[in-house]
Amino acid sequence: MKPQTWSQLLIEIENQLSTTITAEEVASRVGYSVYYFYRLFSAHMGRSFSAYVLERRLKQVLHTVNNGKTWLEAAALYGFDTYAGFYKAFVKEYGCSPRKYLEIYKHENKKIEIPEVLFVRLSKQEIRRILKNWAIDPALTITDVSTSNSLNHPKAVWKIGDRYFLHQTKDRNGELKNIAIAEALGKQQLASSLPILTKAGQTFIEEDSLLILKKGVEGTALSIAEILGASSKQYAFSYGQAIAKLHKAFLELETHILCDSSDLFEQLKSWAIPKVKKQVEQWALAIPSDFFDSYLTAFSQLKDELPTQIIHRDPNFSNILFLDQKISGFIDFDLSEKTIRLFDPCYCATSILSSLSADQYEQWLPILNGILQGYDQENPLTLEEKKALFYVICAIQLICVAYFSDQDNADDTTKQLAQTNRNMLEYIVQKKEEIQAIFNEN
Repeated sequence: MKPQTWSQLLIEIENQLSTTITAEEVASRVGYSVYYFYRLFSAHMGRSFSAYVLERRLKQVLHTVNNGKTWLEAAALYGFDTYAGFYKAFVKEYGCSPRKYLEIYKHENKKIEIPEVLFVRLSKQEIRRILKNWAIDPALTITDVSTSNSLNHPKAVWKIGDRYFLHQTKDRNGELKNIAIAEALGKQQLASSLPILTKAGQTFIEEDSLLILKKGVEGTALSIAEILGASSKQYAFSYGQAIAKLHKAFLELETHILCDSSDLFEQLKSWAIPKVKKQVEQWALAIPSDFFDSYLTAFSQLKDELPTQIIHRDPNFSNILFLDQKISGFIDFDLSEKTIRLFDPCYCATSILSSLSADQYEQWLPILNGILQGYDQENPLTLEEKKALFYVICAIQLICVAYFSDQDNADDTTKQLAQTNRNMLEYIVQKKEEIQAIFNEN
């Protein structure tokens, strides 16, 4: 289905939230079997039909109570047989009671918006048609490598055969910046994922979204098992060294690439921390009430002394490739910007933490240590950067928690990421002394 068709379907579902609505009825309306509709809905919306309907009904109950109805009246209006049933579903979704939620967010009585459908991932049949624009074997295998099922996610990626990757995105400017950085790095003999020209000599094609075929960088991302394995120290050190070398290359490119600047401290102060404070109350996170004020005070004394430059901004370990146990290159420069350079090695470390289970968390500090030591050896950190280590790691985590809490129509993957990042923030705050001790300089 095209974005317009999905939008209309979601509007029809919204209009029936106060009635008995079934997947069978909706499937019949769009001409699909129930089985196929279930699969299509889950694939594009990132959660089941029933989970989506439940989430929308909970939001409508909140909105209706804000407009004067009692909890019992609003719950009954949107299909809950008892208040107890509504209460149980609400706490599971939001982490606190309905009354507490409204008290926390009493100044945020926003209109309940229907998800805006701007992006629908291509089917394999559509991909086959799209690939005819390039001079490649039309019988190559197609493998989905995108990390999100969200219908609103701005990007999807498929591996085509063994050598190519097809990118579908709505973020035209971000992708063009990605290409410009890859081309500039390529001129410095650094491995980069570059576009393959179409038969008509174009860098990309545009339909409902931007479509680019790229030649992949040799190598694969390490698995968590490999990162935690016998070579964990070596791999952690390699991550740090590679990020440091990338930063050196970026310094050479600063006059050739236009990247936006970002004020990390202001982002924390004006946006992230106010949101995270509410998350702490909503989910009863184990973070002291005085943490935020002391954090801002300490970070404010260091921030102006921290070196800034163009950075990758998303050096997730899955975006760093290895070949023969050595790093072969980076991918996905969509988010690159000019900001505090310490952000990148810290982000690489937190991306690894996000993939660990709670009982593996204690294995993370040595990995963090290795990444930072590797970076420091290749591109020495300043004394101020070493002092700011804990504050930058917290900054990353505060931004992640705020970002995922800000997604009004989150899919199951996003909800799980929100929970994971809340857990990570608790852990990082508890490990302040150990993180600060990585560099024993004051």
